[in-house]
Amino acid sequence: MARHRVSGRYHLVLLRPGRPSLTLAFSRLGLLAGGLALLLLFLGGFLAYERYQRLEAELSKLKEANAALVAALSRESERREEMRQELMGLLDELESLEKNLTELRRRAGLAVPEEEPLEGGQGAGRRAEFDELAAALSLRLAELSRELEAEVAPALTLRLAEEAARPLGWPLPAPSYISSGFGVRRSPFGRGYEFHDGVDIPAYYGTEVRATAPGVVIEAGWSPVLGRYVRLDHGFGFETLYGHMARILVEEGERVERGQAIGYVGSTGRSTGPHVHYSVFKDKKAVDPRSFLSLR
Repeated sequence: MARHRVSGRYHLVLLRPGRPSLTLAFSRLGLLAGGLALLLLFLGGFLAYERYQRLEAELSKLKEANAALVAALSRESERREEMRQELMGLLDELESLEKNLTELRRRAGLAVPEEEPLEGGQGAGRRAEFDELAAALSLRLAELSRELEAEVAPALTLRLAEEAARPLGWPLPAPSYISSGFGVRRSPFGRGYEFHDGVDIPAYYGTEVRATAPGVVIEAGWSPVLGRYVRLDHGFGFETLYGHMARILVEEGERVERGQAIGYVGSTGRSTGPHVHYSVFKDKKAVDPRSFLSLR
C-alpha cells in the first residue's frame, strides 16, 4: 500500500494480490470533514455513555426508593392489620360488656332496650372498615358509659341494697322444720281457729336466735302472747319478728347484722314448748316466711 499526493488530493492505493489495485482519492476538505465527523461521533458516544451512566444511577436510586416505599407500605399494612385485629378484639369485649350491662339492667329491674348494631353492621360487616369501626366503637363505649353511670348504676345500687335488706334463711344456726305454719290454724290452746302471722320452728332451749337480715332493733321486750320477742326493721318495707325467747341479747335502736345472735330459744309467753315464732312483714303486712327460708 502506497500513498501519493496528486493535484492537492490524497490517494489511497490498495494492492490486492492477483487482482487490480484499488485507488481511493480524498481531498483535504473531505479528510477534514471525515475527521471531524469521527470526532463528533466519538464525542457523541462519550456523552451518550455518560448520560447512560447518570440515568442508570438515577434508576438505581429510584429502585431503592421504591423498595423502601414498598417496605414502608408493607409495615403500614401490617400495623393497620394489627390495629384491626385489636379493634375486633375490642368489639368482642364490647359485645360482652353489652351483654353484662343488659343483665345488670335486668337485675336492677330496668327495661332492657332492643339491641342496636354498631354503624357498619354486625358480624363480618362490622369488620369492614377500620376507621368507621373505630369511630363506632368509641361512640358506643361513650353511650354505654353514660348509661351505666346515669341509669344502671343507681338503679342497681338500690336493687342490691334492697336484696341485702331482704330476710333470707332460717333464724337458727341450722335449718330445722316448721311445726305450725302461716295462716289460719286450729288454736293450740282450745277450740276454734286463729290467724297465725308467722311460723313456729322447734329448737332446743338455749339455741341461738339469729337475725335473717341486717337491720335496726325497733322493739325488744315482753308480750303476753309472744313472751320475750325482738322486732327488726331491715328497710325497704321489710321487718322480722322473733318470739318466745328465753333471753334477749339486743336493745332497741341497736344495729344488727345478718346472722347475728339476738337472743336464745325459750318457751315464754303463749307457748307449748321451746321454739321460735318467726314472722316476716312487707310494708306492715304479714307474709308467709317459708318463701324467705331458702338460702338461694
